[in-house]
Amino acid sequence: MLALLLLFFAPGLSTHFADLARPAAGKVGASVLVIETGERAGFHARDPFPMQSVYKFPIAMATLHLVDTGKLKLDQPVPIAKAELAPPGLHSPIRDQHPEGATLSLREVIRFAVAESDGTASDVLLRLSGGPSAVTAYLRGLGINGVIVATSELEMSRGPMVQYRNWATPDSMVDLLRAFHAGRGLSPAARTLLEDFMAQSTPGPKRLKGLLPPGTRVAHKTGTSGTDGALTRATNDVGIVTLPNGRHLAIAVFVSDSTASLDLREEAIAKIARAAWDAFQ
Repeated sequence: MLALLLLFFAPGLSTHFADLARPAAGKVGASVLVIETGERAGFHARDPFPMQSVYKFPIAMATLHLVDTGKLKLDQPVPIAKAELAPPGLHSPIRDQHPEGATLSLREVIRFAVAESDGTASDVLLRLSGGPSAVTAYLRGLGINGVIVATSELEMSRGPMVQYRNWATPDSMVDLLRAFHAGRGLSPAARTLLEDFMAQSTPGPKRLKGLLPPGTRVAHKTGTSGTDGALTRATNDVGIVTLPNGRHLAIAVFVSDSTASLDLREEAIAKIARAAWDAFQ
């Protein structure tokens, strides 16, 4: 019965997503999955897109895995030298609050990276987790082959094309969200901590959350590039939405190489999320 539903329903929803994406004036990819039933829809869902700060989610997962295995501790002090602070132009509340550097707990660094999308925190976590290759290897161990972490935030800041090396397909990102929700690769305590930080995330209130009913739980991570002339290379949001029926919707929407305004890019993400909500609630 479910297979018949998928054959009948998902293609129409996928076409609707594509229509909603048109005003974003760029390449848009989306994937949605009802975790409990396997119902799925999407478009351009197997194409690679630059993640930008979305990649802080898998970096945080890999770091917490090391906490689970005893190699790191949440309460351990993490010295952050002045030389490690993100350069001007990158978003970093840590740099703004501690211009000479700081020592924070690992728990605080993870919160800064995920809830506040702090570039300094992300690079510190990347260092502690063993670097890009270690994070990608962790993802491979979960069976996720279409999410690649290749550079630091600092490296991404050195040129607009570097960000394309950190890429994900919408389908693979949704598969990672499903694995995360199921507790694969993380202990229950680590999963809960990370999901709570994602639910506290302050950037991107007009994206996945933009058209959903107030109070809807959305554990998400955004990603945004700068604008080069009229071109914005990444406007993204991925996360897990709790539906009124108690089920969970994993969703990833990536907008790449767009010449549209920020409002139109974010509106496209919000409309796709709302269409998925209406279809699956």
